[in-house]
Amino acid sequence: MSEEAKLKRDIGMLAAGFLVLNGIIGAGIFGLPGRLAEVAGTFSPWLFLIFGILILTVVWPFAALSSYFSSTGGPVAYVSTAFGPLLGFQTGWLFYVGRVAAFAANVNLLFDYMAYLWDGASPGMIRNIMILIVVAGLSIINILGIKRAIHVINIFTLLKLVPIFLLILLGLQYLAPENLVPPGIPDFNNANAVILLIFFSFTGFESVLASAGETKNAKRTIPRALLTVFIIVTIIYFLLQLVYITVAPEIEGSAPLIGLGESLMGPIGGIIVILTAIFSILGNVAGIAIFASRSTFGMAHYGSLPMWFGKVNDKYCTPANSIIFQSVFVFILAVSGTFVYLAIAGTLARLIAYSICILALPNVRKNADAETEVNSLKIPGGYVIPFIGLLVCFFAISQSELLSWKYLISFIVVGSFLYFMNERLKKKAVL
Repeated sequence: MSEEAKLKRDIGMLAAGFLVLNGIIGAGIFGLPGRLAEVAGTFSPWLFLIFGILILTVVWPFAALSSYFSSTGGPVAYVSTAFGPLLGFQTGWLFYVGRVAAFAANVNLLFDYMAYLWDGASPGMIRNIMILIVVAGLSIINILGIKRAIHVINIFTLLKLVPIFLLILLGLQYLAPENLVPPGIPDFNNANAVILLIFFSFTGFESVLASAGETKNAKRTIPRALLTVFIIVTIIYFLLQLVYITVAPEIEGSAPLIGLGESLMGPIGGIIVILTAIFSILGNVAGIAIFASRSTFGMAHYGSLPMWFGKVNDKYCTPANSIIFQSVFVFILAVSGTFVYLAIAGTLARLIAYSICILALPNVRKNADAETEVNSLKIPGGYVIPFIGLLVCFFAISQSELLSWKYLISFIVVGSFLYFMNERLKKKAVL
C-alpha cells in the first residue's frame, strides 16, 4: 500500500466548506472595516462586492483544477502535472512559506487580542509558553487524525460565525434605505494599500485544496465547497462593512469591530468581539496547519522533498512527519519574530502562485483522461474567466513594493537550493 493510500477520507462537504471559510476569514476582517471606512466612506461595502466578483475569477479556475485531482497536495499536484516537478515544487514552496508565516503571525496576533482580557498575554516568556501550547496542541490534534482536526475546526467556526451573524443582525435594524444605494466612487488616498488589504482579506481559499487525499469524493466536494463558501464570505464581508459604516463609522483603533460590538451591545459586546477574534484566529491557524503540512507531504510524493515528509503514521493515518516539522518551524518563527520578514512577501508569493496555477489549467485539461475531463467542472466562456483572473493577479502583483520582491527572490533561491539538494541526494541513493 502506498503512503497516500493510508490516508483516511474523513472530510465531507461541510468540513471542506469550513476549511475554505476559515482560510479566508481570519484576523484581517477585525481591523479592515475601519481602514476601508476611512478611505472609501459609505462606498466601502461595495468594494467587497466588486473585489469579491473580481477575485471569483481567480477562485473559479482553482475550483476547476480541483475537479481533476483526488490526491493530496493541491497546487503542488496541479503545477507538477502541467509544468513538471521543479515549478510544481516552487509553487508549493511559495504557498508553504506564505502559509507558515501567516500561521506564526496569527498566533502572535491571537495573543495581542487575548492581551485585551489578560495582561499575561503581552510579549514575554509567558506568551512564548502559550504560543508553544497552541502550536503543539494543534499539531497533536492533527496527528491524532484528520477527523479530530476537522471537529476542532468545526467548533471554532461556529464560535466565530454566531457572533458575526449577531453583529450583522443587530446592526441591520439601524440601516437606512439610502445606505443600500451605492454612492459615487470616492477619490482614494493610498489606493495601492487599499487594494492589497481587500485582496488579502479574500485570500486563503486554497486551504481546502491540499487535503484532497483526505476528502470524500474530492473531485466534486472541493469545487462545490470552494465556490459556494467564497460567495457566502463575500456577502458576509459586505453586510458587516455595511453595518459598520451605519453604526460606528467614527471608531478609531486597530480593532474597530470591538467598538462596533460595544456600540450594539454595550461593554459585553466588546468582550464578545474579542473572543470572536480569538476563535476566528484559532480556526484560521487550524486550517493552515492542515494545508501546510499536506503541502510538504504532496511535495515529497512528487519527488521534490525527501520522502521523510511523505510518511504516514500507521496508527493515526496522518502525515505526522510533515506536521511535526511544520510545528517546529512555526514555533521558531513565532517566538523569534522572523515571521515578519516572510509575511512581507507572503501575499506577493501567493499571488504569483495563484497565477502559475491558473496558467496550469490548459495543460491539466490536455493531460486528463477522457472520463476525468467529462466529469470536471466547466467554466462558462472557456478561458475568458481564467484570463480575467490572471489580469486580477497581475494587477495586484503590480501594487507590491520593492521590499516584497527582494524577499520573494530570496524564497525562490532557498527553494531552488532545497530542490536541487534533494535531486542530488536521490541520485546518490540510486548509485
